[in-house]
Amino acid sequence: MKEYWTSLASVLGVFAFCQTILQAVFPPELRFATVKLFNKIFHCFSSYCYFDITEIDGVNTNELYNAVQLYLSSSVSVTGNRLSLTRALNSSAFTFGLANNDTISDTFNGATVLWEHVVTQRQSQTFSWRPLPEEKRGFTLRIRKKDKALILHSYLDYVMEKANDIRRKNQDRLLYTNSRGGSLDSRGHPWESVPFKHPSTFDTLAMDPEKKKQIMEDLQDFAKGQGFYHRTGRAWKRGYLLYGPPGTGKSSMIAAMANYLGYDIYDLELTEVHNNSELRKLLMKTSSKSIIVIEDIDCSINLTNRKKTNNGGGGGGSRSYYDSGDIRGGGGGSGGEDGGNSITLSGLLNFTDGLWSCCGSERIFVFTTNHIEKLDPALLRSGRMDMHVFMSFCSFPALKILLKNYLGYEEDDLDGGVLKELEAVVDMARMTPADISEVLIKNRRKKDRAVVELLETLKIRAERNKSNATVRMGKNDGEEDEEEEEEQEKRALDSESPKEESEIEDNCNKEVEQEEEDEEKEKIK
Repeated sequence: MKEYWTSLASVLGVFAFCQTILQAVFPPELRFATVKLFNKIFHCFSSYCYFDITEIDGVNTNELYNAVQLYLSSSVSVTGNRLSLTRALNSSAFTFGLANNDTISDTFNGATVLWEHVVTQRQSQTFSWRPLPEEKRGFTLRIRKKDKALILHSYLDYVMEKANDIRRKNQDRLLYTNSRGGSLDSRGHPWESVPFKHPSTFDTLAMDPEKKKQIMEDLQDFAKGQGFYHRTGRAWKRGYLLYGPPGTGKSSMIAAMANYLGYDIYDLELTEVHNNSELRKLLMKTSSKSIIVIEDIDCSINLTNRKKTNNGGGGGGSRSYYDSGDIRGGGGGSGGEDGGNSITLSGLLNFTDGLWSCCGSERIFVFTTNHIEKLDPALLRSGRMDMHVFMSFCSFPALKILLKNYLGYEEDDLDGGVLKELEAVVDMARMTPADISEVLIKNRRKKDRAVVELLETLKIRAERNKSNATVRMGKNDGEEDEEEEEEQEKRALDSESPKEESEIEDNCNKEVEQEEEDEEKEKIK
């Protein structure tokens, strides 16, 4: 045993001596060149090529590294053996990832690639303005040389697109609102946000199914239409105008659109925007894949129909196109953009369809109003509000959706006679989905009673509307009679007025003649 250790010590001594001689004869530069030459020779005969994707590129975070990490999380959860679990900020789901120095294979268009997650210890830093993590992380992509063009041009773009979809799916949507008075938050942003948790979907939306299908198809075409918009030279945006009586589900429609597409919502409060310049800055700070909402736009600022304004009025002359937008808060008065306290109609039009509306992509503008007739036609034309959606009173198909949502009733669960009665009175009742929902919510524990009370409410409302219509018709007949009497009086006055004028002339002439005769008599005297 002693001889064994002696021999081992001798071998180690010889090895150390040879290493010392090697370092003295071959300097580091020569050794590096030799290793590089061997690697080049090895790669010439190898059928693979390698690409390194580091976590940090200089001092900036490498977005491709994060995208690869998210993309691989969709497949390693099934095929990987050793996984790492993460949960991102504002995310409601866990994501899986490759463990340190683990590998996974992937296939794209028949080409097989190999991903390896490489984690090494970083050398100690003496001083740095921005301290780096202790571990150096990155992915190594191994592909066949013949697949190099395919992988670099198509596969990496596919990875980025899939990662964005996963990120949007896992990340909680946000609801933004502009800060009061145009102030900025701690990060210098004019928008404040909260998590968007509205549960409305197109399945729960009380609306005609055909109209819902049309809107969903239009939204889907828009979300997948990047190539179409680029090819036709149009900005990748779309406008929707939701109008109708209060309580018909306009806000629920916006929430359903956001949940369907996975977009954030920017709720723009125009009364807190001072001028057109500030409006443009707010637009510039919105992100792509978002819905920009202005609710009750007819109440936010004065955007009345210019034709009605010009025709209705007094002598001030017609107003020009660019003078028609008005003071914040819907008030009248004077003050323009230079005054720092107004938004003009032209500023809002440029916001939705001008050059500044193209500073982002894949954005939807949604305006809501209860009185579409009050809005200026320039705001409603195609290119600004592309799709006009009328949110009507509750129809029979929408009523069936509400019965399913609140009572769990399918169409087959209700008696045929009750369904026929509901169908007969729901259109005449002219009740909004909000009113019907309130009746169902109050009696949701007693489903049969809820249906009976709903039917009675609809009948009462239908009878009331019918009687009101009869009264209005009677008033209209009475008004017609009064108008006819007024016309007759007017015609009589018109016919009498010439007689009065002639009588006045005759009297005047007689007075003149009498005065002339008196003067002649005085002269004779």
